[in-house]
Amino acid sequence: MQGLNLCGIFGASEMGFSAATPKSLPHCFSLRNSDHKRLQFQSFKYPPRRIISCKLESMRFEERMSPNEVKKEIQKCYELIHRLGRGVVYLGSSRMGPGHPHYTQAFELGKEIATLLDCTSWSGAGPGLMDAVTKGALQAGKAVGGFKIGKEAGEWTATNFHSYLPSETYLTCRFFSARKHGLVDAAVRSSSLDKTAVIALPGGIGTLDEIFELMALIQLDRIGSVLPVPFLLMNYDSFYSKLLDFLHECENWGTLSKGEAASLWKVCNNNTEALSYLSEFYSIKSVDNFRKAIASDCETAL
Repeated sequence: MQGLNLCGIFGASEMGFSAATPKSLPHCFSLRNSDHKRLQFQSFKYPPRRIISCKLESMRFEERMSPNEVKKEIQKCYELIHRLGRGVVYLGSSRMGPGHPHYTQAFELGKEIATLLDCTSWSGAGPGLMDAVTKGALQAGKAVGGFKIGKEAGEWTATNFHSYLPSETYLTCRFFSARKHGLVDAAVRSSSLDKTAVIALPGGIGTLDEIFELMALIQLDRIGSVLPVPFLLMNYDSFYSKLLDFLHECENWGTLSKGEAASLWKVCNNNTEALSYLSEFYSIKSVDNFRKAIASDCETAL
């Protein structure tokens, strides 16, 4: 493409111009206005199509934009979910490692929810809090699955492969849209017997992106319109308190209805509140009895 056709961006009638559109535009082109006066413009030149490269792989721009490639990856996500089963989906920081107190809390939460709901635990299969819940679920002896992406914590991963998960339990996605489809679908309940949930742990931009997208989907009845899916915001050490203040301020400005945000999720300050809420939501025995059962199973195993 050598020249810019303005009528391809704006409607000719809206601009008051009619255009001559030759097959190949040189360095300039002309338009006629409503007074039939000829106007001439210098064309804008575009740089040649480049190859987009990264440390993981090289991929041509036209392939990156191909809807067929995205569709294929989404289908792979669905196939993985069908094989491992839907369950609890965790969103959270990739930067809070084993030395962070939230890592320990996330590990315990992942272990206890996996046992409570007896389902697959899904995450971005990355480091940080995603790693914590994955290891917690594995310690509970439950299935795990994940949708990796090439860049975590601001750094490109050295390999497409997970350090300890079997390759059949996760998928490394090239497209964020496919990864999001996977994380959403993994939490959708297809029957009343399904026990799923979305757990938002502390996190940064990526986590907030996923949180607000899921909030919008729930708000618009794209998720949970028939079978509700519990959505928990883990407010460890008041991590999300200022975000909650902002949403309350949105109510004052009129961009949210009173209580609208609160109706979309359950804010939990600790793991006990989260377990109690899920136990009540799915009519499971009390948390105290549940924890006693876990302790008893551990003693039996020993």
